Amino acid sequence: MNDNTPVLVGVAAFQQHNPDFNEALEPVAIMERVLREAAADAGCPELLQRAGEIIVPRGMWGYSDPGRLVAQALDVPSAKTVFAEFGVSQQTLLTRACQRIADRELDVVLVTGAEAKYRSLLASKAGEQSSETPQSNAQPDVKLVPEEELWSEVESATGLGMPVGFYAIMDSALRYQQGLSPDEHREQMGAMYQRFSEIAAANPDAWSRDPVDARFISEASAGNRMLAFPYTKLHNSQWNVDQGAGLILCSAGLAAELGIDPTRWIYPRAFAESNFMSVVSSRKDLGRCAGFRIAGETAMSRAGVSFEDIRLRELYSCFPFAVRSQLQEFGMSGEGDLSVTGAMTFGGGPVNNFVFQATVRMAQLLRENPEEVGLVTTVSGMLTKQGVALWAAQPNPDGWVFDDVTEQVRKASDVCDLVADYTGEAIVAGYTVLYQGMEPWRAVAVLDLPGSIRSAAYSEDPAIIESMLSEECCGRTYFVDAGVFSLAG
Repeated sequence: MNDNTPVLVGVAAFQQHNPDFNEALEPVAIMERVLREAAADAGCPELLQRAGEIIVPRGMWGYSDPGRLVAQALDVPSAKTVFAEFGVSQQTLLTRACQRIADRELDVVLVTGAEAKYRSLLASKAGEQSSETPQSNAQPDVKLVPEEELWSEVESATGLGMPVGFYAIMDSALRYQQGLSPDEHREQMGAMYQRFSEIAAANPDAWSRDPVDARFISEASAGNRMLAFPYTKLHNSQWNVDQGAGLILCSAGLAAELGIDPTRWIYPRAFAESNFMSVVSSRKDLGRCAGFRIAGETAMSRAGVSFEDIRLRELYSCFPFAVRSQLQEFGMSGEGDLSVTGAMTFGGGPVNNFVFQATVRMAQLLRENPEEVGLVTTVSGMLTKQGVALWAAQPNPDGWVFDDVTEQVRKASDVCDLVADYTGEAIVAGYTVLYQGMEPWRAVAVLDLPGSIRSAAYSEDPAIIESMLSEECCGRTYFVDAGVFSLAG
């Protein structure tokens, strides 16, 4: 093993359920805390002073350079700061940290993220606003931004704007491909999420630790309203959380020099990611994801393992389709646990840093089970980007490896032209019904048009909405005019 092999030596997660929002920690204070605890976990506070870079993804807060605030709190003025905007994959940030160490550019990299949405929610309910350290003009040393938009104006015109609607549409297409009825689909999702809630109950860092029955998850109620059919609130990532995670990566050479216990080192065995971007409605096969198939196959091959070998798994779980898509593309049966955290509904889904929470939990379990390999996957946007990370207590014989499979995914992805001004008959490729409060508001469909082109349209016709809530409507023909669809003929 080379001295420049990257190793994960310190991890920490933190959450607060403080009912007093004035006393609760703000996000940067959580970041500082978890990094100090991660250094303590490594048994080496000196790591913080050796940090060359602090990496933070954007969250639901107002800091312009949170890494600088963290550096000041840790008294590491020389550390460079990296700030990633929404749409940059969390996997990309982990890859960057490992690559800079492997290339001998840095010895220590700190990766962190935190949210305090629960704190903000409590303040809002009290008619106040939670405070945070002011920072509006500071600029990070490095700013990472996505290359393209996550959705189109054609989609926005239908009422789509929140991820839940996009994921529900893609899930309807996969359900149709799999030959599942809507009822069978809901039963499968309910069982999956019930198990997630049971896993969360055993995870000390989970946000919600009360098991929830599958039927309650699947059926809309006052305490679990429908958001976008067939997704209820409990199918969605829980982002009103106060959670943070800190990861400390360094070179194997430095870890040995500092006397960090090698039995606690966790190795990044193999990473693969795709950053090819296409909006949902343009994807020819709404129910498939070439990015996960290719990234998964690549990472497994490079690590010398197979999906059947992996028992510790954290499949990114912002919505059921994300998990179901991965099972499809990875060729996994769905047997065994698919999460080590309890997934993003019950484990907690802090915006844009859940993967760090998952990696903390995975590292803890790999230390307890050093013979295992752990799988942590990443999604960005509307299943727009995909990442696969394999971690282990034993190094890869070939050292850490990373593959950017973006171009392979681009070539394997069939993308349609998307139009807004179509009039005529069209066939439903995927659909959902969006809700306002407890009531269905609008049916939204992605439509196949003649000539292998696509559009998206909506309907507020009560008869259409009712049919889409009770029957399989993929494959049906409707008439489209000016972005609105109606019964054909």
